[in-house]
Amino acid sequence: MSKIKNIKNLISKFKIYYNSLNLHTKFTITHIVISTIPILLIFLFFHGRIYDMVLGDTVRAEETASNLAIPQIDKLVDNILYAQKELEAQVSFKKIFSSTETIVKGNSDGNFYSSTFCNKVRELIDQKTITNIVFYVDVDKSEEIFHNEDTKQIFKPIDDGKGSYWYGIFQGNQSCKSLFCPEFYLSPDEINNFGDMAYITKTSVIYNGEYRTCYCSIYYSKKPFTELLKTTLAQDTSVVYIINDRDSTVATSDELLSGFYHFSYEQVHDSFMSSNNFILKTILDQDVYAGFYNIKKTDWFLISIIPSKVIISKTKLIIMYFIIACVIYILIAFFTAIKLSSSITNRISSIIEKMSKVRTSPPTPLPQSLYHDEIGSLIDTYNYMTLTINQLIEQHIKAVENLRISEFRALQAQINPHFLYNTMDMIKWMALNGQGDEVSQVVIDLSKFYKLTLSKKDVVSTIADELEHASLYVKLQNMRYNGIIDLVNDMPDYMMDLTIPKLTFQPLVENAIIHGLFEKIPRGGTIVITGWIENETAVILISDNGVGMSKEKLSTILSSTGTSKTGSKIAIYNTNLRLHILYGNNSGLSYRSEVNKGTEVEIRVSLSKNNLND
Repeated sequence: MSKIKNIKNLISKFKIYYNSLNLHTKFTITHIVISTIPILLIFLFFHGRIYDMVLGDTVRAEETASNLAIPQIDKLVDNILYAQKELEAQVSFKKIFSSTETIVKGNSDGNFYSSTFCNKVRELIDQKTITNIVFYVDVDKSEEIFHNEDTKQIFKPIDDGKGSYWYGIFQGNQSCKSLFCPEFYLSPDEINNFGDMAYITKTSVIYNGEYRTCYCSIYYSKKPFTELLKTTLAQDTSVVYIINDRDSTVATSDELLSGFYHFSYEQVHDSFMSSNNFILKTILDQDVYAGFYNIKKTDWFLISIIPSKVIISKTKLIIMYFIIACVIYILIAFFTAIKLSSSITNRISSIIEKMSKVRTSPPTPLPQSLYHDEIGSLIDTYNYMTLTINQLIEQHIKAVENLRISEFRALQAQINPHFLYNTMDMIKWMALNGQGDEVSQVVIDLSKFYKLTLSKKDVVSTIADELEHASLYVKLQNMRYNGIIDLVNDMPDYMMDLTIPKLTFQPLVENAIIHGLFEKIPRGGTIVITGWIENETAVILISDNGVGMSKEKLSTILSSTGTSKTGSKIAIYNTNLRLHILYGNNSGLSYRSEVNKGTEVEIRVSLSKNNLND
């Protein structure tokens, strides 16, 4: 009971200690524990299985490589056997080695000197796989076949082959009809002159009325077999080799290792018959994994050896990499835990700091949270409480200031010095030409135009006054440009007394003339102003048949970006802004345009919010 009580007390003290830690430390510990425990469990779970995994992977890789190499070895063997079949299929071959009428003597029927047969032999020698073809014939050395230029390279006396190991095999086993010969079966002369491996078949010829022995030797190179074993199968510390039924090594990827890890033909045959997979064997107190594969149409076996030390080395290397990865992972988890903990506790601390200032000064808002979690919601709520009154005050001040600036810039934009200079210059030339009546009319119209422009009596004016103002502007322009502009007033009478912000039509008409009609070739065109009432909204449409605008230009026409402080574009921007301020966001300007066809600007004024009509 005392032990249980001590344990409970220890747990209680730990809880008190842990709960007394600050949030940053708690979060850091929690994150590290949560992220580290799974990786440690995975390591403990797979530690004992890594060897088997590496073994399985290595064996599968070796089996796959072997399965890819066997067909290539079979193809090399088939090339050799194909050469033998091609020779046997020749008519001259059958006459020489099968006909009972053939006598290998003299030049009576010319069978031995058949150019067709000799050419076929040379054709089969490709110098890649098959390096030479020689017939060892048991006839007198004085026969012309051994001296004739056309046959002496192909036919050799039997004595030239007696010094080789293969000849002894044929002599010792009379039933042997064919033999695949590795390098040491051949004599040094054969290796130097013909090739380092051979496929030899036993046949006979008739000489002086009796059968004499003949050996057909198809020599080929060991190099393709060796390169195939080295490049396709052998790993860094493993070995692959081929043996025949006399325990002779046919080809190997490593002479030293194949001798060290040598299997007898009997062992290979028994193991091959009992299993098709890699099996564990012990050679000279070393465990190796060996795989055996039969080479078709030969007495060969391919043996693939993987020493267990290779598997152990790979296993140790993988464990080392895994440990390094675990250490890196734990370090990343540690720094990530610190970062995540700071991201939470710092935000809470900032809220506490702001709230603590309430006792001495008004609350100030926190920066807007980028995250939509519980802390983000807390920050949003706090900011809402502290910013509501300030936002209302700022909105009111901003609205008044925007209206003042908008009106000032709108009026300023209308006083276009270039228009005034050009009109005064026109008056000068009219006076010089004695056009007194025209000068008087221009002065009256110009005076009336600027009277309407500069009047500060009201913020708004009637549509009728706005139309008159626009008409005066067009009239003055026509006096200067010989009447190339047509202004069509199609405004309904019932809309004439409606009020809109002062100086609304003139900048839109000016923009249509300067950027629409004057850019046409030839210059000039028509502007139409019309309107209607739609759902408590006055809609006024000003259209022209000018050059129109591209989509890119149309997208910036109502923005303040790139505008100067004077000119028609800033006037349009300010007109749109004043409509928004006075009548709400549903009122304002909207443009539609098509290149080379014209432009329409639609003015919408909400009648329900129009408090300036009186």
